[in-house]
Amino acid sequence: MNDLLIFNHIELILAATTAGLFIIQLLYYLVTYARPLRQAKRRQMEAGQAKPAVSVIVYAKNESENLRKHLPALLNQNYPEYEIIVVNDGSTDESDEVLKTFKNEYDHLYHTYIPEDVKYLSRKKLALTVGIKAAKYDILLFTEANCEPMGKNWVSAMARNYTSKTSIILGFCAYGPHKGFFHKLVAYDNLMTGLQYISSALTGNPYTGNGRNLSYRKDLFFAHKGYYKSLSLHAGDDDLFINESATKDNTWVEYSPDSITEMAKIDRFSMWKEMKVSRAATQRYYKGWNLTFFRTESISYFLFFIAVITSIVLGILGNWLISILAGLLYTIRFSCKAAILHKSAKLLQQKPVTGWLFLLELILPLFNLYVRIYRIFRGKNDYTFRL
Repeated sequence: MNDLLIFNHIELILAATTAGLFIIQLLYYLVTYARPLRQAKRRQMEAGQAKPAVSVIVYAKNESENLRKHLPALLNQNYPEYEIIVVNDGSTDESDEVLKTFKNEYDHLYHTYIPEDVKYLSRKKLALTVGIKAAKYDILLFTEANCEPMGKNWVSAMARNYTSKTSIILGFCAYGPHKGFFHKLVAYDNLMTGLQYISSALTGNPYTGNGRNLSYRKDLFFAHKGYYKSLSLHAGDDDLFINESATKDNTWVEYSPDSITEMAKIDRFSMWKEMKVSRAATQRYYKGWNLTFFRTESISYFLFFIAVITSIVLGILGNWLISILAGLLYTIRFSCKAAILHKSAKLLQQKPVTGWLFLLELILPLFNLYVRIYRIFRGKNDYTFRL
């Protein structure tokens, strides 16, 4: 029995490395990823009661079916003064007819059309700029035609925290509960990305946002010359603009149940892949250390996983206590992460994918690495999704 407590130098180094990586992983989840959970109740108590007039801007391109399905939820919000502006980006389907039908019933709906043959570096940025210029109110609230608020108080929840100092409100867009491993991967990626930018914003380090649920002032948009700094990129209308303009003092993050939107099902893997490639293309222009911080978490996980496997194999061949300790550390770390992500998903109105977590946490970082390499070799003019 005493021999089990005797370790050689290799076993000691491996045990120390595994334990060190275990602590790093635990800190990431207990401190960083659990932050939205810890602060949720306090944020609700601190929520404001403002009701400024709001212009909701909806981007749509060949989204006639989604407009039929999701636009009523936007048009029937419990809010005293708001308008809906749908920017129809050269749609060739029945979008225009759908919008005209809704317009006959709702006076606060407006829509504008970007001709299909208009040439511009980024059609989406042009479309959003047109919508912003058409907005009557200073408070702008953005979403897309394939998204829907999860309640009638979405506008109220997103706008209530505007003060004289607040210029940006970051929101969260959940991914719906769909069957199949691909949709579990999309949901996991969406949850992790959301927790990352929400947690960073809670510490006073906002670095990105999601255009499917995002608000800022019209004055801020023009003060930063709109999308001037990212005109050479097809994407970046949401994340890069927020990265450039968000500060500790001018940004609030809102993730109460009423504030959350939900996006429709992504039908094809190729579409999601192009969305990821598009985001990878803009991420290299981010300022700050946030991306490096979260990528370090993925690296430390893989190092920890390798250390655990090595320890188990070495323990089987030698001192089996090493195997037991490695397995115990992995179990504790996995259970901790699973519990935090499960509760966080429910907090953010998204169905948990806890049962798939073992595979998801292995596959997603590898896929993200593939996306970054793929983007590099695709060339400057071919890496973004033609939204």
